[in-house]
Amino acid sequence: MQSRSTTPAAHSDAPVPHPLSRRRFLQLGAAVTALTAGGLLGAAAPAEAADAYDALRARWLQLLTGTGFDPTAAPFAAMLGTIGSQAATDLAAMAPTGGSLWPDLPIGTVSANVTTSYARLRTMALAYVQPGTGQTGSATLASAVSTGLDWMQAHAYTPTTTTYDNWWDWQIGSPEQLEDICVLMYAQLTSAQIANYCSAVDHFVPDSAVAAYSGTSTGANRVDLCHVLALRGVLGRSSAKLTTAQAALSPVFPYVLNGDGLYADGSFIQHTYLPYTGSYGAVLLGGVASLLYLLSGSGWAVTDPGVQNLYDSVARAYAPFLFNGLVMDGVSGRAISRGVQLSDPLRIQQDDHTRGHGLINGILLLADAGVAPAAQTASWKGMVKGWVQRDYYSPMLDDRTAGIPGLARAQTLVNDATVTAAAEPVGAQVFGMDRAVFRRAGWAASVSMASARTTYYETGNGENLRGWHTDEGMLYWWGAGYGNGQYSDAFWPTVDPYRLPGTTVSTVALADGAGGAWGASHPAAVWVGGATDGSYAAVGQDLRGLSSTITGKKSWFFFDDSVMCLGAGISCTDGVPVETVIDNRNLGANGTHALTVDGTAQPTTLGWSNTFTGAQSIVVSGFGGYVFPGGATVHALREARTGAWSDINTGADTTALTRRYLTLWFAHGTDPGSAGYSYLLMPGADAAAAAARAASPQVTVVANTAAVQAVSDGASGVTAANFYAAGSAGPITVSAPASVLMREQSGTLTVAVSDPSRTAATVQVTIARSGYLSAAPGQGVTVLGTSGGVTLLVEVGGAHGASRTVTLTTSGTAPAPGTAVLLAPTADTYVRDGSAYAGVNYGTATTLVVKNTDTSGSGYSRQALLSFDVSQLGGAVGRAVLWLYGQVQDSGGTLTTVQAFASGADTWTETGVTWSSAPALGAALGTGRISSAYDWVGLDVTAAVAAALPGAGGDGKVSLTVFGPLGAAGLAAVFNSRENAADRPVLEVVTHP
Repeated sequence: MQSRSTTPAAHSDAPVPHPLSRRRFLQLGAAVTALTAGGLLGAAAPAEAADAYDALRARWLQLLTGTGFDPTAAPFAAMLGTIGSQAATDLAAMAPTGGSLWPDLPIGTVSANVTTSYARLRTMALAYVQPGTGQTGSATLASAVSTGLDWMQAHAYTPTTTTYDNWWDWQIGSPEQLEDICVLMYAQLTSAQIANYCSAVDHFVPDSAVAAYSGTSTGANRVDLCHVLALRGVLGRSSAKLTTAQAALSPVFPYVLNGDGLYADGSFIQHTYLPYTGSYGAVLLGGVASLLYLLSGSGWAVTDPGVQNLYDSVARAYAPFLFNGLVMDGVSGRAISRGVQLSDPLRIQQDDHTRGHGLINGILLLADAGVAPAAQTASWKGMVKGWVQRDYYSPMLDDRTAGIPGLARAQTLVNDATVTAAAEPVGAQVFGMDRAVFRRAGWAASVSMASARTTYYETGNGENLRGWHTDEGMLYWWGAGYGNGQYSDAFWPTVDPYRLPGTTVSTVALADGAGGAWGASHPAAVWVGGATDGSYAAVGQDLRGLSSTITGKKSWFFFDDSVMCLGAGISCTDGVPVETVIDNRNLGANGTHALTVDGTAQPTTLGWSNTFTGAQSIVVSGFGGYVFPGGATVHALREARTGAWSDINTGADTTALTRRYLTLWFAHGTDPGSAGYSYLLMPGADAAAAAARAASPQVTVVANTAAVQAVSDGASGVTAANFYAAGSAGPITVSAPASVLMREQSGTLTVAVSDPSRTAATVQVTIARSGYLSAAPGQGVTVLGTSGGVTLLVEVGGAHGASRTVTLTTSGTAPAPGTAVLLAPTADTYVRDGSAYAGVNYGTATTLVVKNTDTSGSGYSRQALLSFDVSQLGGAVGRAVLWLYGQVQDSGGTLTTVQAFASGADTWTETGVTWSSAPALGAALGTGRISSAYDWVGLDVTAAVAAALPGAGGDGKVSLTVFGPLGAAGLAAVFNSRENAADRPVLEVVTHP
């Protein structure tokens, strides 16, 4: 079963309070051989299950215990011995009294003690059924587990207990472990005991826990709740519970537009604002995989076709953040601070590799469930085999946190000659969750940013206390055979938290947990994101510092062997120094990696520092190089830093750790007015390569101002620009803020355009290039002309920051020239049904309200009416889109669909029309989805506009009604009207001669 090293919950979740984290007690403890372990498993799970419930229980037992491994071989034998030793320790310390099962875990105020008590009983249960533990089949141990379960049911987790402290322990942490114990010890428990334990679970996790997809019942948490309900159904032989669990999974599958869940572009959000692919996302994937594995082939199999989105997410959402077996820390939230937990008796460090192994195990479990299309399953196995084989730094098959079931699956796969290991992919992705990933065969990089849509960082429950600057432009990078331990080797407790690689920060002192818990603080900036053609990327950030006045613009341009990093307009009035950190290399406990500046090796003495004026190239041996166009003043420091995991996580180990660092940075001074920087990162480069690039640059800085940052790369033919306002840079001109990446190669021009600010409906882009004729525009792109230059109209509204792409070639036939106009409505209003409202006019309102209740006369259905004058348009209408800006405002949910209709008449007036006098709905036109996040929605109204033109027999007026799709109840969506101060409705019309 998929593991995790986080505790999944919303804003009150727990920081892994138990001796074994969920990764530990789902995997490390699950070390039994399949149904052959000394007859113990045979008693609990007979080969021929008596009925469907027994069959499911047997399958879950198999999931907990693993198959296909030799318990006497490494690493399994040692792991089994460890489980037995821990169980013996727990057994010896167990001392039931009126207030506790273990003296160090008093019951009554700390809910984590309930979870931890069950975790210990679970370890004991595992040791009892597993071979080679030294406790296998011990009657004393079995009796103790039974006694402990009954004590917990009578004193701690009872059908009448009022919850306290953390909701997660009551609804997820404790019942998951309790149910696993019941499966493991089923043959040793009476039916009355099982019924009592089920009664307790029913008390804390009733069906109502999944009645609404909201609050703490979303994303990964929802999957966990379904897990609890499904196992409750298995143990209690309840078809109704299993049916509830199966049905309650469905809201997890659809892509969301805001809030928790999976997004179409591969983003994953939990806690409303946090990119959490590597932590909660792993829980969701592994949890669904385990339930699919459990229920497949049964009467409760998951049949919702939406599960295909989950299958697709493996390649779209998860694989991009996995590299050589690690999962990138930029999508693991506060989990990066956990390290070595005091609650873990084995003191095993949690890091990017252990989290990566857990995620990989979830993907492999999904493959083994046998429910996905064969081609996808084969692809997953190839990816997993590649990750496992390439993880040289922290091999998965040596990872004690990966657990016996996971290790057995991985080992079987590695030994399967029919599966070919897949190489790391090559490409670029920019995610709407303010993350970007770039990959080449020899290296990978990722950028973590923050905007008004996300947050600076997450702290909570005493975790991640100094993650203040992790999303202020932190640039992570790894090589195929180097640097894979950069963030794994005690980086987070020892690094200077004000000097994270790639960030630009004010050094104003921040308190632990500054900004508030659970991602409370958000920058005001909206321009965060970039453009990509899938191969290269331009990424930018409008920087606003946490608890600081710092502002600035930062950009990263990703090329085949390098990343060009630019900063501009860096200003601050905090009264403290401001710095941009070029890098902060973790050299390990004893590293003496050479630092070479312009060909000269520098001292390796700890405490050494220097300032280099006019530096052209700098290389850190074994990692990579940095090139500074035109020379730069760079500060360098070699130091040893000491810290403890407890410094950044109150539940972590207090042992002092020391690591050596090489830090390179630009000093912008105190209160800079408009500082900037530029440097080229070359992963893996040696001194000769960096010096050669400095002498003969491939990448040219075209612009580096607060208004636009742009570069051109001669090797790839890429020119890219991040425009923070309308303007020009090199050959590119835009009519609104945008990110543009163009690539010229062998008679082909590819242009990718996005609006990271998500403020515009359309942007016009002009490329000063001639000779291009035929065009293959992607969705949302119209080629207006190619004569004398390429002119594009790009529909960025509703794209959520994603890129729109067009490819043009120098052969073929040029597209017909077009003209784009944006028309304001001549009138707009909304009307409302019901006896109290049907005669009321809302023509002066600043909003347009739309809702289809699919009822008659309820008083809650509303339609928006808009009229446009198209009499001056000439030619043929190629495309027409009605753009509305707004959001869902409805207690019933956060996502709805709206649809445009041609109106039956255009004689209504803005100040006179009511529901009773509104024109009838005409032909159904385009639809669009809108969420509770403010955004543009575009509705295709081409047919109505074309019919309204005088040349087509129309009167030059087009009247449109916006409503919900007929026959389906929807939610209320509120849009800005033409009376609003900003973001008014607009009709985009493209005509051709």
